[in-house]
Amino acid sequence: MGSNTDNKQERQILKSTFIMGGASVINSLLGMVRTKIIALMLGPSGVGLIGIYLNITSLVSTFSEMGIGESGVRQIAGAFSSGGDATVSNQILTIRRAALLSGLAGLILLLVFSDRVSRLTFGSADHALDISLLSITVFLTAVSAGQTALIQGMRHIGDLAKVSIISAFFGTLLSVPVIYFFGERGIVCYLLVVSATGLLASWWYSGKIRMPPSETTWKESLVRAKPLLKLGMALMLGSLMTVGTQYLLRVFIIRLDGMNAAGAFQASSTLSLVYVGIILNAMLTDFYPRLSAAARDQQQCTFLINKQVQMGLLLAIPGILAIMTFAPLLVVLFYSAAFTQAIEILRWQILGVSLQVINWPMGFMLRAQGNGRLFFRTELFANACYLGLAWLGLKVFGLPGIGMAFFGMNVLYGMIILFILKKSYDFSFQPNNIRLVVAFGIAIGTVFATPWFLPMVFHLLVNSVVTAAVALYSLITLNNMTDSEMIPGFFLKLKARFSPT
Repeated sequence: MGSNTDNKQERQILKSTFIMGGASVINSLLGMVRTKIIALMLGPSGVGLIGIYLNITSLVSTFSEMGIGESGVRQIAGAFSSGGDATVSNQILTIRRAALLSGLAGLILLLVFSDRVSRLTFGSADHALDISLLSITVFLTAVSAGQTALIQGMRHIGDLAKVSIISAFFGTLLSVPVIYFFGERGIVCYLLVVSATGLLASWWYSGKIRMPPSETTWKESLVRAKPLLKLGMALMLGSLMTVGTQYLLRVFIIRLDGMNAAGAFQASSTLSLVYVGIILNAMLTDFYPRLSAAARDQQQCTFLINKQVQMGLLLAIPGILAIMTFAPLLVVLFYSAAFTQAIEILRWQILGVSLQVINWPMGFMLRAQGNGRLFFRTELFANACYLGLAWLGLKVFGLPGIGMAFFGMNVLYGMIILFILKKSYDFSFQPNNIRLVVAFGIAIGTVFATPWFLPMVFHLLVNSVVTAAVALYSLITLNNMTDSEMIPGFFLKLKARFSPT
């Protein structure tokens, strides 16, 4: 690849990350405000109940959607890059209809089995009515996924960012009063409001994409949906395992340690992704369609993955180090002192999240190639490892054992996915990425280990210095990579001050 192509790709990755990253920052801040208020009003048990309800709806949604949203992104991106407007219109209508049917299927499924789900999760039927009402969120989420697939597949990244911000803003504005007035009894209504605002926002912005009307009949749409469902089934099974694993983990925790412990796990899981989720979200929204469009060119795919890993590390690691350094303060700031159980889980989870920045771009290769069977096997391997390690960790180390299991799972998954990509697609990391991983790995290891060997004041000082040094290096490197066109002037001044003359 020539330098012009490299520079163009770097700018595109960074631009998309900044757009979606800015939206994710606003979304995360609104989410944290919402979570802080709820944590103060409901305590760990209320946060734990929200977490398990969210997990139940995610489990049913994942099953009923059949991977239509994600495979729809791939289909629309492919049609948009190689087909005409008529082809794109037909794909859009097919995906919308498939999303509607899958939403109805999920609604019916959760309604029918609400009693059994309540008994399996909580050991009684006390929550059956609430779970029945949650079936509406399954329907709303499925329809919204169909609209979002259109926006993402057409790579309208700005509109996708607006959907995220608007749904988060109105979700917070409308849902918090419900919790205030009704307490735990308002949790279901709170979740319904959040999902409804997401649907309205995605529907509005997907409607702004003007395409020729499609005359495809329902019968033709069902025929067209077959290749969509072929990949979607594999994606669904992989995602279902991931969501199912999260569900089983929460059931383990509730049965062993109670709802307060589930709340601590929910808090640590949320905080571990509050910053890195920005980069991973940008990766999903822009990188995946671009990788899908280039799926037939293995050299280009290798190039795109390496660039995404490099950008992801430079953007994510400073935030990861900061979260690891100030974990006790962040838990109290975003939740309350009642959530101190979450601190040690968070430190291990953020260690695993640092590996996800590398693993995710590699894992998307299987999706982009449409290799559903291999994708399913890798997801099965990862989730089986997570469940096994989590069960062992809970028994031996208590709640921190779940964080350790998450880290261990990411180590094993990274090894297996790298082996598969090297063998099947001749993938390899560029030397500069290897050097970056080694250098950042030393920094992360230092920040993670110092609390065990140094008093609090000293380890905070050492870790703050390491975090600041890594952040400065990342900013200067990003500045050099993008020819200064996308970096604010403040960073240019830093570069001029610290660069050799």
